[in-house]
Amino acid sequence: MKFAILLCALLLASPARADWKPIEKIDTYAVSGQSAEQLYLSIGSKGPLVGTAGNARRVIAHTFFKLTWQRDYQPQGSACVLKSARPKLIITYTLPRPAGKLDPALQAHWDRFAAGLIAHEKVHGADIIDMVDKIIAFSTGLTAENDPGCQKVRAKLTAYLDQFSRAQRQGSRDFDAKEFGRDGNMLKLIAAFLGGG
Repeated sequence: MKFAILLCALLLASPARADWKPIEKIDTYAVSGQSAEQLYLSIGSKGPLVGTAGNARRVIAHTFFKLTWQRDYQPQGSACVLKSARPKLIITYTLPRPAGKLDPALQAHWDRFAAGLIAHEKVHGADIIDMVDKIIAFSTGLTAENDPGCQKVRAKLTAYLDQFSRAQRQGSRDFDAKEFGRDGNMLKLIAAFLGGG
């Protein structure tokens, strides 16, 4: 029975992620206050800035990633094959943290709020990891004919990387729109925090 469960787990595991693992880190920024409202107002003034300089806005929490690759391009006759693509993915979640000690009731209230925030950001992290897995699956074995210098295969890969990246960013925006929209989980989380629930 144990063997069957182990075999099933191995079959369900992502083959793309068999030899790599993302690095996940949490950064915090300090907020102050002795009530939910004061803490939330502090988040509004100290939260991470996202967007371009002219359109930058503060957010409660943020997920950022840095992705680099080790790729093995191999000429094969007149063709070029991308034999392997190994990622190094660092995901950083930026979250608020009270600067001072909170009274026990407010601390318990904060802990529920913070758990909801990290759960939301972890969905963004999972989407990024999924994107990287898709890139690996697409990249490995990618071939271009008449490409002894491996330039065509690189150009082909670059075009697809742009598509994967745009799809991931759009998925992230769609998720946030739903979460912060009417009856969305984040809207409920904020309302519960401010309402003392």
